[in-house]
Amino acid sequence: MASLIGETVFESNGQAPAPSKDFYQLVITKKEVIWRFWKISLRSEFRNTNPGELRETHKEYLDDSSLQAQIATVLGANIVNYTLNLCRGNFDYLERLPDALLLYLILYLDLEDVAQLSQTSRRFEKLCSSDALWERIVENSCDTITLEMRALSKEVGWKQIFFTNKLQLQMQIRRRRQTSENLVV
Repeated sequence: MASLIGETVFESNGQAPAPSKDFYQLVITKKEVIWRFWKISLRSEFRNTNPGELRETHKEYLDDSSLQAQIATVLGANIVNYTLNLCRGNFDYLERLPDALLLYLILYLDLEDVAQLSQTSRRFEKLCSSDALWERIVENSCDTITLEMRALSKEVGWKQIFFTNKLQLQMQIRRRRQTSENLVV
């Protein structure tokens, strides 16, 4: 499992709260925490300020409540908690799996579980509502998928097709066919 972790374990960036325009970047590598900052100001005394960088080992970061407070101000308390876990060696391997593998695993879940999984993170929300997932769910639940269904899926999406009852789906396909026939005539 350790091979799933690249050199950069986590990266995030953000702008300091208003009225500041300063920009910050946080990078967590396997060995250190890097906090970069760019002072952005129209005031003459800050115009020639160079970007800054603070590097700490994981152990130093765990003990540095001042840096943690700065990060919480810019990126939020949840990010600080997540980075603390990373520095303690608690890696989230599920987040590191490729989308194709996660989609394959999600196919084995019940629909209720897919709905709950979609609420855990932005990435899982995107995966659980993706057309790629719902196309495979429809393929697994239907005997055949016609060309007309595929064409309709481009308009309404596979998730909509899955949750549309058969009668409504047939009516939508018939309307679509009539519209295309009227365009030809």
